[in-house]
Amino acid sequence: MAYMQKTPVLKVEKLNKIYKNGESTLQVLKEVDLTIYQGEFTFIIGASGSGKSSLLQIMGGLDKANSGLVDVCGQDLSCMTDESLAAFRRKNMGFVFQFFNLLENLNAIENVALPLMLDGVSWKEASDKAKKLLVEFGLQERLHHYPYQLSGGQMQRVAVCRAIVAKPSLLLADEPTGNLDSKSARDLLSLFRKLSNEDGQTIVMVTHDMSLIDMGHRVIDIKDGQIEDDRRVEKG
Repeated sequence: MAYMQKTPVLKVEKLNKIYKNGESTLQVLKEVDLTIYQGEFTFIIGASGSGKSSLLQIMGGLDKANSGLVDVCGQDLSCMTDESLAAFRRKNMGFVFQFFNLLENLNAIENVALPLMLDGVSWKEASDKAKKLLVEFGLQERLHHYPYQLSGGQMQRVAVCRAIVAKPSLLLADEPTGNLDSKSARDLLSLFRKLSNEDGQTIVMVTHDMSLIDMGHRVIDIKDGQIEDDRRVEKG
């Protein structure tokens, strides 16, 4: 499988994150060390408040750590300006969230094409790539539908297409099945596993749904801001 190639895509070293509220402080991540390899489909699990979502946000450059290293594709995110970080994210990372975050005034093709157009790709090229990807994801009958015309599972598949249309090295997903029924959730995870196994896509997904973790390659358990367990999934 692709994940056995052991090519590092993401490295986290000695990561610490502290939130301050007046005089009080809360350390949500404590000296976290972690390496994610190309083609791995990795779950991050943990109780509410364990630090799993904070870790994912920092991995994606959406939040900053107080100390420690976050290296994506050989680039230290802490050394980038906000502008260069935004450009780096567009080219190297894809994001999928629980609430889809599709633009309501754009149809499926337009939502998926948008990241390419933001990087200067022509409408024709961007829309052609978006259409091809949407068809591959079984949405050929929904190309010109707006988000309000789609089911939750369909909206999430459009969101995944948008996240991977620029062929990012790293796909980060924060509770992407949270608003899906069990069948739609398993269907989405099957797409993730296909992307990982067949295309070598590196995926890190935060979830609270333990029924899904058999579909990945690796499970990382976060407790009180630290990695408590890091194991392979035999059926992944």
